[in-house]
Amino acid sequence: MADASDDVRASRRDLVRRGYDLISRAYRSDEGTANAGTDEHPDHYERWVDDLAQLLAPRAKVLDLGCGAGVPATKRLAEKNFDVLGLDISAVQIERARQLVPGAAFEQADMATWEHAPASFDAVVSFYALIHVPLQDQRNLFTKIRRWLRPGGYLLAIVGFERWTGVEDYFGTAMFWDHADRETYLAWLTEAGLAPLWDRFVPEGNVGHTLVLAQAN
Repeated sequence: MADASDDVRASRRDLVRRGYDLISRAYRSDEGTANAGTDEHPDHYERWVDDLAQLLAPRAKVLDLGCGAGVPATKRLAEKNFDVLGLDISAVQIERARQLVPGAAFEQADMATWEHAPASFDAVVSFYALIHVPLQDQRNLFTKIRRWLRPGGYLLAIVGFERWTGVEDYFGTAMFWDHADRETYLAWLTEAGLAPLWDRFVPEGNVGHTLVLAQAN
């Protein structure tokens, strides 16, 4: 399938922005719990962050891509005393994150077009956010993430498990998703200079995603 044009991809990312502006509170409570109508388990985020924390030095710099309202993942990172920057495309999500996680810094931006200085972070995390980004932009992001990471730094991310794309109703608004399959993601990471250390299937209802830990070469 041919890559979508820049304008088409931008419109899909904007659909995600407008969607989360509308559903922020329906999607995630201030306490970090998921909507009862979903199969998501945000309590897993804290365990994933705890596992990553064992690999990082005190006060490590961590980027949370697609941080949402900052709960529970960004909050957990801040509680671990890391120097955390949360990035999200939704203004409503970022406004909530600043209130709910005062121990971290936040910036509203589109991760597909955002730029940052090289070798700035010891780790990048992204939970259920990359899969809202068009595939071509996801692939480009892996190269940028490698550039943002210091040598030996880590990426811990949720990506797709099977190929799927679509726009569906999500809490009453349209939402866009784009997943490659597990093998494609592992190849893209390797090509970008991010060596996969392990990956795990994360079930969600009748489907699921891939949690992958990769290390910058």
